Order: sequence, then C-alpha cells, then structure tokens
Amino acid sequence: MKMSRRGVLAAAAGAGLLAACGSDTGRGSGGSGVSLSQWYHQYGEAGTEQAVRRYAAGYQKARVSVQWRPGNYDQQTAAALLTDSGPDVFEVNGPTLDQIQGGQVLDLTELVAGVEDDFHPAVLGTKTYRGRIYGIPQVVDMQMLYYRKSLLDDAGVEPPTTLDALVEAARTLTTRKVKGLFLGNDGGAGVLGGTPLYAAGLRLVTDDGKVGFDDPAAARTLGKLHRLHADKSLLLGAPSDWSDPSAFLQGLTAMQWSGLWALPQIEKELGDDFGVLPFPRDGGGRPSVPVGAYGAAVSARSRHKEPAKEYVKWLWVERTDHQQDFALSYGFHIPARISLARKATRLRTGPAAEAVRFATDHGYAQPLLWTPACQAAYQDALSRIIKDGAGPEGELRAVVRKVSAELDRVKKSS
Repeated sequence: MKMSRRGVLAAAAGAGLLAACGSDTGRGSGGSGVSLSQWYHQYGEAGTEQAVRRYAAGYQKARVSVQWRPGNYDQQTAAALLTDSGPDVFEVNGPTLDQIQGGQVLDLTELVAGVEDDFHPAVLGTKTYRGRIYGIPQVVDMQMLYYRKSLLDDAGVEPPTTLDALVEAARTLTTRKVKGLFLGNDGGAGVLGGTPLYAAGLRLVTDDGKVGFDDPAAARTLGKLHRLHADKSLLLGAPSDWSDPSAFLQGLTAMQWSGLWALPQIEKELGDDFGVLPFPRDGGGRPSVPVGAYGAAVSARSRHKEPAKEYVKWLWVERTDHQQDFALSYGFHIPARISLARKATRLRTGPAAEAVRFATDHGYAQPLLWTPACQAAYQDALSRIIKDGAGPEGELRAVVRKVSAELDRVKKSS
C-alpha cells in the first residue's frame, strides 16, 4: 500500500483497461440473490487480497465478487465507469472531480450520517464536493522524514524543525560515503508536491477555489530546495526510490523522506536508532505532512445501486473490526476512523504514535480541485527549480497563470 502506487502523486503505466483480472472467489452467501462486483487495485502486502475476499464472503445480503486488478488501476476504473461492464463497488484514488461532475459515481453522504466527524477530515475532504460525499475513506497513508539518530549525534546535528535547518543539516551530514538527504531519485519534485508550500503557511487551492500560493513566500521556500541540490546534499540514483527505505537502511543517506508503511521494516532493522519528523516549517508556516486515502465508491452505472451502497456502508462504516484489520494486519497504515486510530495498540507508542500525531495535527491532502493539469504544471516547475536552479519567481508566475485558468475551467463545468 505504498503511496506512490496508491496514486496520490502519480500512476504507473499499465494496460488491459477492461480485461477481467483476478478470480471471482470471495463471494458472500447472498441471501437476496443480488450479485455485486467489487474492484481493488493490487496491494503489495501479503495477506491483503485474502483479507478483502474474506470480508466479501462474510456479507450476507448479496454475493460479492472481488476482482484484484494489477496494472494501471486508476486508468482501468476511469475507463470502466464509462461502460456497463464495470464494477458496482470499487476503490478509487478520489473519486476525481471529473468523475463526480460527470455523474459517474453515486452520492454516499447518507452512509456516514452521524459518524462523518469520526473520519480523518483531510482525507474525507478530498472525497467531498459541494457538501456531498462521494467516497468512503478506507485507510490513511502519510509521508514523513526519517532520520538516523546516531549519524546526527555523531555530527552534532539536531533534528531539523525548520527548512533552513534541514538544508544545513543535510549539508553537514553529507560525507564521501553518505548523503545527507534522500527525497527520491528526481531530487524531490515528484514526492514533495505541495508539501513545502503548506510548510510555508500556503495552500495549493483556497477554500473559494483560487490559487493558494500566489505569494512571495512560495518562491522563497521553493528556492531553498535548490540549495539541497546545489550543495550536493541529495542522494540521487539510489537503487530504489523514496517509497522503499532501502537507501536509509543501507546507510546511503542520513535522512530519507518516505511513508508510514516503511516504519515496521526500519524499526526491525535499526531498533531505536531512528526518529521521525514532519516536513519542517518555513517562515511563518507550520510543519506539514501529506496524507491520502483510497476510498470505496459506487458506480452510477451499477444495476444494483442501493444494494451496492448497503455493502459499502456495512464494510467501511459499520464493520470497524474489518477496518482496523485492513489498516494494520497486513501493512502499516492509520485507520481512516479517528476513534479506531486512537484505540490501535500498534499506533500508541514510539515513532508510530508520533506519525499519527503528525497526520492529525499537520496532515494535508491534495484538494479535489487540484486536477492532473494543475499537478503537471506545478511539478514540472518544481523540478526545474530544484535540479536546474530555475528562478522560482518566474516559474511560479507561469504556474499561477496555468493553475488559475484550470481552476476557472473546472468551476465553469460544475
């Protein structure tokens, strides 16, 4: 369940958009005779597929057929929603604004009546459009900064709590054998996204649908990221990318940005010789961490709309035992329900508890209005700023124009 694979930042290439994938095992007893099709993207953790099939088999009001779909899942579902052969229930990185505005997914607001405040607000917000909810969050994934305590202690470096301190720490920790910081093989443009902007007290999109970073503070903050590259403090060309903690575990870097999912492996291999931090604040901002969640949605083309909605409510609202099992028994994630996160034993102490606090206090999710066109314009500029030293002021002026035009477009089409 790595965030990169979950499509928070980008999707992997794939094919076979409408080909049937996976088997149809995992059917419920289905006393009503209704048959529902449910799709999941392919998770990496052992036991996850068996778990969701077991959940489906335990549902008594319909026969639920689970499909486990490898490849470019987001493209597969987007294509399937335009046909009559798609799923009734499916998990989705969204739903997207286009899917909501196009009437391709059903309004699920009624399913969480009375418990909506128990869902992590950042991830529920990305599934809410004009006050209506179109997806039920399943689990919360988040990213944070891991640092090697012994390496920082040996260098006399304190865990950085500001962006300036992070830049300086990365430079000080860089030696002939070890780089100070790993933000991904592209230097951080792909994974960081809007995180530095939020750390500067800005946003990607404001509540009234306007550009949230048309501010001189944005250029100042993003310009500091180039210093990491210019100082040669960044690890580039690692054997595996940011979502895998291998570079950190092998001692190639003193600090690495990665996901919560990496914590059990890091803890197993390093014991207590590591700590975790949110992305440090800059200027008048505050620390920030990106959070995201796939959610369960119902296709508007389903022939069994009400039974499909009942199943989603059963699985992702009522069956809190399944929800906690899904979050913590096969990978390492935060339950989407705040009450479940508080009760989870594995999340109560040490770095895991800190991660939950980071997500609660400093978590942000990409807003629904932040479309792929907005993302592409911003990320391309961020890459030029970090790696090429392009002037952040000029790059951001161009991005603000493109994003503003895109936001105007999507608001007119609603």
